[in-house]
Amino acid sequence: MTEHSSPALAPLDDGDIQRVLVVVAHPDDIEYGTSAAVSTWTDRGVEVAYLLLTAGEAGMQRPPEEAGPLRAEEQRRACAAVGVERLTILDFPDGTLEYGLGLRRAIAREIRAFRPDAVVCGSGRLNVGWGLDHPDHRAAGLAAIDAARDADNRWVFPDLLHEEDLAPWGVTWLLLTGSDATHYVEVPEAGVSRAVASLAAHEAYLADLPWHPAPTDFIPELLAEGGRRAGVPHAVAFEVHRLRE
Repeated sequence: MTEHSSPALAPLDDGDIQRVLVVVAHPDDIEYGTSAAVSTWTDRGVEVAYLLLTAGEAGMQRPPEEAGPLRAEEQRRACAAVGVERLTILDFPDGTLEYGLGLRRAIAREIRAFRPDAVVCGSGRLNVGWGLDHPDHRAAGLAAIDAARDADNRWVFPDLLHEEDLAPWGVTWLLLTGSDATHYVEVPEAGVSRAVASLAAHEAYLADLPWHPAPTDFIPELLAEGGRRAGVPHAVAFEVHRLRE
């Protein structure tokens, strides 16, 4: 950054955020940078919950019935590394996740149950910073974006109210990853270390990917790149939308 340039991103005004729900398709999806922001929030006392739409059972070089439970256990260790206690893993099929009403309802149900101030999810885009995104990621992102609205509408999925007593809930903030970032969350050095540890917790999964770099070799630089865009040492960037005042 030159003497006369200004940061490309604005700091996220997250002081009033008390609960955050992160919605992704698979175990480990949160650990590619987002977990650094999660660690920063939990250190401040924010309650963060993870909703995984699949168990990631098709993502390893072993039978799905073995991979699913293994990946769930590794995700629990990743959660512990960044202070997350609430982990929900649904049973939608890994690799063939489809956008639809069933997926939207499942996410809206968790939003109503947890009542977050902010939802973090993918953008649903085909083209992202690292190439063509996974179809499961795209389906998960689009469904989560729509479910954030669905959860606040009593006439959408009315059974959630009438059969499960889950009242409508309005999310204030929608924070998108893999998109055209507008804001950032600054990450301290300790948060960088915990982000590395959260990805390293997926030990068996990473061992099945011999081409994959070690977490210590790229997570700090990934967060430093976010920091350069923000004018701070390390940061996580989001495309931010305020859904309600």
